[in-house]
Amino acid sequence: MIGAGPAGENVAGRCADAGLAVAIVERELVGGECSYWGCIPSKTLIRPGEVLAAARRVPGAAAAVTGSLDAAAAFARRDSLVGGFSDDSQVPWLTDKGVRLVRGTGRLTGRPRQVEVTAADGERRVLTASRAVVVATGSRATVPPIPGLVDADPWDNRSATAATSVPRRLVVLGGGAVGAELAQAFRRLGSAEVTVVEGSPRLLVREEEFAGEEVRAAFEADGIAVRLGTRAVEVHRRRDDAAAPRGPVTVTLAGPAGTLAGPAGPESAGDTVVADEVLVAVGRTPATGDLGLAAVGLPPGKFIDVDDRLLAVGVSDGWLYAVGDVCGRALLTHMGKYQARIVADVITGRRDAAGEPARDVADHLGVPRVTFTDPQVSAVGLTERAAREAGVAVRAVSVATGGVAGASVRGEGITGTSKIVVDESRRVLVGATFTGPDTQEMVHAATVAIVGAVPVERLWHAVPSFPTVSEVWLRLLEEYGL
Repeated sequence: MIGAGPAGENVAGRCADAGLAVAIVERELVGGECSYWGCIPSKTLIRPGEVLAAARRVPGAAAAVTGSLDAAAAFARRDSLVGGFSDDSQVPWLTDKGVRLVRGTGRLTGRPRQVEVTAADGERRVLTASRAVVVATGSRATVPPIPGLVDADPWDNRSATAATSVPRRLVVLGGGAVGAELAQAFRRLGSAEVTVVEGSPRLLVREEEFAGEEVRAAFEADGIAVRLGTRAVEVHRRRDDAAAPRGPVTVTLAGPAGTLAGPAGPESAGDTVVADEVLVAVGRTPATGDLGLAAVGLPPGKFIDVDDRLLAVGVSDGWLYAVGDVCGRALLTHMGKYQARIVADVITGRRDAAGEPARDVADHLGVPRVTFTDPQVSAVGLTERAAREAGVAVRAVSVATGGVAGASVRGEGITGTSKIVVDESRRVLVGATFTGPDTQEMVHAATVAIVGAVPVERLWHAVPSFPTVSEVWLRLLEEYGL
């Protein structure tokens, strides 16, 4: 294994449980991006503002919410959950299974099943596998070639989730999941001015259109400025004060007249925005530039193309696999862990109850995803537009997430939309989206329905408990015509 993030750990553990000798190479921390700079710390920083917002929607509890959010306590909680940015607590999970941990940077040598590892002190050693090598090196934040951006020392997801103070003014480049989550998190942690700059006509452009519109409305209510259809064309950080080397940053914007939602702030005018920090959240780049891919005939710096056994396409003899972000199928931790389980079963020859060999099914069928904004956006499978573009004859129906009794119990002003996309030829779901508070706990039911190809007539007999927000399933099926 090259890479000891969630995907790499799961391959290693499952192969070791099956009796294989396993070595895992890691140049940073065991646990990877998600554990220290991604999912865990970001959701930890989001949670305080989310809890306060939920309490303020509940009469009786709202009156008890006084004072401001304690950002220092939120950062301390983050530090606790990431183990003080140490992997001491994570390593035993591997070593207890007999997995050999090798610290250093792994590179393919060009010889089949061979990896050269360079330690931090420069010492080199070669590991040769008898069966397979699996790449799970993940991805890093993409930094676009905007003049002045690199010199301005921008934040990426790592800088933001590891922050120890709240910037008074923050500009976020990118309105996808990472940008949206961190924009709202820092606004609620105490940033006076937050501006999101997105080149597309809406936030969360890969989700249903209503999702981005509802998140934008929530941002407006939170006092976050949103510039849509706009891009940054130049960034400059002032460094004329030796006592404050991280001076203010000016971001110059261009493009169609973006829609400004919420107060822009006294120092935001025209086509420039001034901030204390600029966060780049415009996408991810595979961490394959220094992996030695060229030595095995693959393009360096690119995603590794794999087949449904997670075997690297174009490498002879079937020994190189890739899982997680690095294979580009679904850049989500839970999908990387799923791919890890599949590839471990492929390597160990495990078959299902029907005798079929293991293969990746979920990436083609139902990828669940959650954007942890308020409202949350939880979805699985295809959007209506994506389904139609794929040539599927679908019918989509929507209902208000807050239109059931269970939502009323949770508080006042519960809004959002629930939508299912049904393949009319098979009468099964191919997509579903839920927006509103805590919808992350609703999406797995839709995932099961899609993966299991459960006919809508059968779903009619899956009775939701009362009073829960899950009653939207009943309303959706009624709207569909059952």
